[in-house]
Formats: sequence, C-alpha cells, structure tokens
Amino acid sequence: MAIGSPCAEVLMGSDQDGTAVRTDVDKALLGHATYRSLGEQRLSPAEERFERARRTTGLWLAPLVTVAFLVAPVDLPAQQHTLAAVLLGVIVLWVTEAVPIPVGGLIGVVAVVVLGVRPADAALAPFGSSTIFTFIGAFILAQAMLQTGLARRFAFRILSLPGVGRSTTRIIVAFGVITAVLSAFVSNTATVAMLLPTALGLVGVIAKLLQDRGLVAPDFDPLRLRVGAAVVLMLAYGASVGGLLTPIGTPPNLIGRGLIETATGRRISFAEWTAMALPICLVMFVLLVIVLLLVNRPEIRRVEGVEAYVRERRAELGRLSRAEKNVLVAFGVTVVLWIVPGVIALLDENSWFFDEPADRLDEGVVAVLGASLLFLLPVDWRAREFTMRWSDAARIDWGTILLFGTGIIFGSLLDKTGLAKTIGTAASGALGLTSLFAITAFAAVLAIVVSETTSNTASAAVVVPIVIPIAVAAGVDPFVPGLAATFAASFGFMLPVSTPQNAIAYGSGLVSITRMVRSGFAFDVLGAILIILALPLMVTLVGGLIR
Repeated sequence: MAIGSPCAEVLMGSDQDGTAVRTDVDKALLGHATYRSLGEQRLSPAEERFERARRTTGLWLAPLVTVAFLVAPVDLPAQQHTLAAVLLGVIVLWVTEAVPIPVGGLIGVVAVVVLGVRPADAALAPFGSSTIFTFIGAFILAQAMLQTGLARRFAFRILSLPGVGRSTTRIIVAFGVITAVLSAFVSNTATVAMLLPTALGLVGVIAKLLQDRGLVAPDFDPLRLRVGAAVVLMLAYGASVGGLLTPIGTPPNLIGRGLIETATGRRISFAEWTAMALPICLVMFVLLVIVLLLVNRPEIRRVEGVEAYVRERRAELGRLSRAEKNVLVAFGVTVVLWIVPGVIALLDENSWFFDEPADRLDEGVVAVLGASLLFLLPVDWRAREFTMRWSDAARIDWGTILLFGTGIIFGSLLDKTGLAKTIGTAASGALGLTSLFAITAFAAVLAIVVSETTSNTASAAVVVPIVIPIAVAAGVDPFVPGLAATFAASFGFMLPVSTPQNAIAYGSGLVSITRMVRSGFAFDVLGAILIILALPLMVTLVGGLIR
C-alpha cells in the first residue's frame, strides 16, 4: 500500500462535553502551515489581543507607508522610487502578517508590474530560479520521510547517542553541530532540506515525551513549542554559520571570493579561507546557542528517562518497511549527488572535473530527481502502488515556495533597477567613510540589511561590487571590506525571505514570524559586531599566507 496521508480533521480542542481531545502530534506536524489565522491557533487572551492588533495594524500601515513614500520628494529615478515604496509596504505586510505572508509577497509583485517598475515577464522570470525547484523536491522528500516514519528513525538515532538525549540543550547543540559541519561542504539549502525531516522527527519525539509525561495539556499545540522553534532555527542558522567555513559552503562565498580576486588580484585558497573563517564560525556558533536558548527557552531542560523511552520506541518501529527503504534510496541518491561537487572541490577546485559536475548536478535538479524516484520505486508492483502518491506530494507547503519566490523577484529587482547600488552609494557618501574600520563596518551592516529582504546570494552579488570601489576611492585596501561583505551576506536571520534555509525553517510551521524576527535580530547584531572586530584580526594573522 502507499504511505498514508494526514486527515484534515481537528487536531486539538475539546469535545462537545468539554473534555480535552488528546493532540495527535504526528498529524499536527504533517498538517502544518506557514500561516494560520487566529482561529486556527490556541492563544492566551493576551496573545490573541497582541496578534489581532499586530495584524490589524498591517492592514492600514502597509498602504500608508507605500503611498507616503511614493509622494515623498525623494531624489530617485522613477523605477527605484516606486520599487522602494512597494518593498517597504511588503515588508510591513510580512512582519505584521496582515495577510498570509506568501500573499503579501504576491501583492508586492502585482504592484511592481501594475506601477510600471518592470514588465510582467521580466519581473516574474526569477521565479524560475533553481532554488524554487530545490524547495519543491526537498519538501516532497521531507513529506515522504515523515509519512513513512523514516524521519523518526533518524531522530531516535541522534537521541540514542551517548549523553545527547538527556537534555534539550544537548539535543539542540548536537543537531547544530551536525548541521554546521555538513553545510561547510554541502550547500546550506541542501543541508537544511536533508535534515528538516529529522528535525521534525526530533520535535515530534520531544512533544510526545512531554505529552506522555503529562508535562503539557492533552490538547496542546505542538507547533507552538519553544523547543521546536529552537531546533528548526538551529537548523537554519547553524547552516548559515557552517556555510562560512569553506569557500564552497555557500554561493555568496564563491561570488565574493571571485569579485575580491578580480579587484585585488589576490586569490584566497581553500586552506586560507578556512583558517580565517574557523575561529569566527566557532564563536558565532557559541553565540547562536546562547541566543536561541535565551530567546526560545525550552519548556523542559532535563529529559529524564529518555534512554529507556528511546529504546522502547525504536523497538516499536521494528524493521524498515518497503516504503521506508524506497525513501532511503531516493534520499541517499539525492544526498550523494548534492555532495559530489563539494568532494571534488576538496581534491581540485580549479579543474574542469569540478566545474562540470557543479554545473550539471545543480541542487534544484538533483532535488527534483530524488523526489521523482518516490513515484518510480514501487511498494506493491501488482497493484501499481508506488512509494508516494501525488495527493501526498501536493500537501507540501506551497506557501513557502511562493514566499521565497517573491523574495527572489524582489532581490532581482533591487539589482536590475540599481536601487541597491543607489542605497549603498548614498549611504557611503552621507557617512563620509574614509578608514578601514568604518568601511568594513559599513560593508557588514549593508550586506546584512540587504540580505534581510533578498537572498544571501543576491546580497553578495549586489553589495561586494558596491563596497570595493568605495574602499578604493578612499585609498583603503578593499580586501577586508570585500570579505566582510561576503561573510555578512550570509547573515539575514530576521525574515523567511532572507535565506532559503530561513524559508525552509519557517515552512516547518514551528517558527512564527515574530519569533524569527526576535531571534534573528539578536543574532544579526552579534554577528555584525563579530565580523567587524574579528575578521580584520584573522586576515592579519593569516596574512602571511595571502600573497
């Protein structure tokens, strides 16, 4: 038989006689949504008042901000002026959730076309980005892993590691270490995509443990657990941190390194990059753990008796089913093909042998290939039943795909209209930047700000070319400012559209926009300070290697 699908029934609440209904954790995690109306959540009276006020405010504030900026006497070309006004309104819609977040982005895209910033075909073209197909393929794989129970097996395996499962802090840290190490060699998006099912499995195990021990109400909402938010944010942010460790860890690294080499004639080798990035990544990871645990304090710290609990549940799972084996094959093929370009780069990153696989084994194409295998590997050949049905795959979170697609569109518009360059140049002129420290700080802050509303790849492609000529004009070596902008381009933690991994974490349904903004803002500030202070020091220390 094909794997089952979640029912569209009420997952929590009360019976007609007022008795609390026991929450079905598995169905809640499978049936998540990026946006839930007030009636779809269990909120305290105070939380409900805040949410109603926040969302109502967005309904009038977004158009007000847009119109006010449109009529303001700003010295900008018409296209840039209109785009800035629309983008400000969209950001208000995203933060306040006045309408579903994916719809807010779509409203912005419609406004951009109607107001004549770009023709429809040109504006919508970036929606065909490879990243969109990565989301589609990865979400289908994740859905299959959750429905077959394979994700839970992986989660129990992590929890069974010596000492890890005894506290939620250790679980979160261990998961973050795994994520960061993998993302140093596999793209951040691919890393988060492959680990998301395990993250959801971990949250499901912890939620059921809390439920079985009577530590939560019978009808609790597992999507509102702080420990769940901490786990998936660790997944997203840990990948961003680990991606900085090597030049192949994330696309902004390759973009920034290439632009720096062109401008300065100095190439940063694999070993030199890693030597500079390692201490920064270690400190950033420690800060990440502290921030996430403070902002998203887990409901329980010590998980007593987890070893026995894990042993019992693993025994209940029994042997791998045919569907699980098929999903494991599809997932394994996908991961291997994601990793191949990085492994080849370790051997010789300058060879044709590296460039050719990297071009052909695009992560979006690989993700779709892996997902397609789920519809080819049978569980019952006579009945022509395959591992997954389209009705199962159709339940993936299309809202996140639409959301990040609109983010890519706005990132492209910032570049094509020249608005990003205008903002950077104007800010530099207004600040009168002349010293290495000032330009480095400006580079880091600008990259973070731009990456909040565009992808980290777009941020690097836009900001590094702005910063380098500013440094040259000031008589400052552009190497450090360019590197600071490259590193900071991976910092954009406040909004789902900031990075693909943020969008995936938000798509899990476990992180509200307000929680992501609070967590991301703290880490943005700390990360900027760290880059500004530590990067020049590391460049000096490793300077003997860079010629």
